Amino acid sequence: MTATSAPPTSGHLPTEAPTIAPSVADAPAGNWVDRIAPVTWRPYLRLARLDRPIGAWLLLFPCWWSLALAEVSRLRPYPNVWFLVLFAVGALVMRGSGCAYNDYVDRDFDAKVARTASRPIPSGQIKPSHALAFAVILALVGFVVLVQFNAFAIWLGISSLALVAIYPFMKRVTYWPQLVLGLAFNWGALMGWAAVKGSLASAPLLLYAGSVLWTIGYDTIYAHQDKEDDLMLGLKSTALKFGDATIDYVGYLYAGAVVFWALAGAAAGAHLIYFTALALISLQLAWQVTTLDITNARNCLRRFRSNRDVGVALFLGLVADMALSRIAGLS
Repeated sequence: MTATSAPPTSGHLPTEAPTIAPSVADAPAGNWVDRIAPVTWRPYLRLARLDRPIGAWLLLFPCWWSLALAEVSRLRPYPNVWFLVLFAVGALVMRGSGCAYNDYVDRDFDAKVARTASRPIPSGQIKPSHALAFAVILALVGFVVLVQFNAFAIWLGISSLALVAIYPFMKRVTYWPQLVLGLAFNWGALMGWAAVKGSLASAPLLLYAGSVLWTIGYDTIYAHQDKEDDLMLGLKSTALKFGDATIDYVGYLYAGAVVFWALAGAAAGAHLIYFTALALISLQLAWQVTTLDITNARNCLRRFRSNRDVGVALFLGLVADMALSRIAGLS
């Protein structure tokens, strides 16, 4: 996501040999990595953000939505379980790879901010070259997952790497890094359909468009935690671009996402249960917007994390649509 989010550090980092930190400053307290992971593994697990799984969920859900939407269009009673597993593994390792790469690129910025200075690279627990090698290893695991799909899906997946490569640099040059993040992070909205169909159609393209708007919205909320530090470091974001009008803009983005998701469902032949789930999702998104306080970092973080509920609801809506439609067809 966006880099930085706390007052700047007031001094230099220690020069003595690094020790394994008990936690990362911006990780949830009591996460499983801090509690039970082997101590020597913790720097790499933290580098892959396995102590903060929300990003993996947000990367995974568009894949699962797209897969389920393709199965709805085929009148299947349930999604392909093997593909669900492949996408879960792929999302986990590719999110870890992307985070390691992002931290490698942002290491000089992260070292200047208290919230991120305890991360594995700026704190000296992992050398930058080792972090980059780790990113490559995870990407290779992701490639092994990718080649389980058809040729069209494989080349489609490979084509996303350009967006992944340029994203960390966008906040240096544009106030719209969240747009690039949305384009990269929601590639799975195309991949699930492609894995099933071996092609694309209007339904996954509409799903992708809605998901991009959703990501710009939720990452703008996230970026409001970082705006003071971004200003200090000369970085840009939609949080700074929208400023005091953020609530209105996020509302527009979320409304657009719901419209595109509805059109995607209609194009794939979804039924009433899907649109009912979408109505419930609209209420959750409205709650985010109407209760958002862009001056309160804790408020922003809670609303950002609540987007996992959006992902769960939309996926369950699609699965229920498939199952109930099958039952209705057999009755």
